[in-house]
Amino acid sequence: MLSLPGRTLFLADTYVNYDPTPEQVVEMTLLAAEEMKRFGVEPRVALLSHSSFGSADSPTAEKMRTALRMLHAQHPDLPVEGEMHGDSALDAKHRLQIFPNAKMREDANLLIFPTLDAANIAFNLLKNAAGEGMTVGPILLGASKPVHILTPSATVRRIINMTALTVVEAGQHD
Repeated sequence: MLSLPGRTLFLADTYVNYDPTPEQVVEMTLLAAEEMKRFGVEPRVALLSHSSFGSADSPTAEKMRTALRMLHAQHPDLPVEGEMHGDSALDAKHRLQIFPNAKMREDANLLIFPTLDAANIAFNLLKNAAGEGMTVGPILLGASKPVHILTPSATVRRIINMTALTVVEAGQHD
């Protein structure tokens, strides 16, 4: 989670699944959407790619299109769109110019990446470019017990945030 000036974003997967399958993309999307709801944030999901709405047929673009079809079929109430460029995800007006039939009409707040490389790079660039922002995480989802990741760049504030999150989660698992 990145709390940036003017918006809060959730990014997945920044640390675990190197090259997730479409099924793993679906699973991480659902886990992240549920986590967002725990924070009181309604998810608006963008499946990201270098391709935008079918403009390329690379393996990662096809992976994201497959995941989108699965999400639409299995979870029709989840606002999810893709595959798309990052700028289209963060700017609904831009997205609607390119893809006027998009179901999601708002800016995305949950960004799902096709590979760990893409997600990790984006997370670290955003974290540093918007230096006034606050990060919570990386939040490890899907484990049976609360467990999270602290990186060498973790600030005291992030350590405190992660400790508080873990304590709350541990209390919920009792």
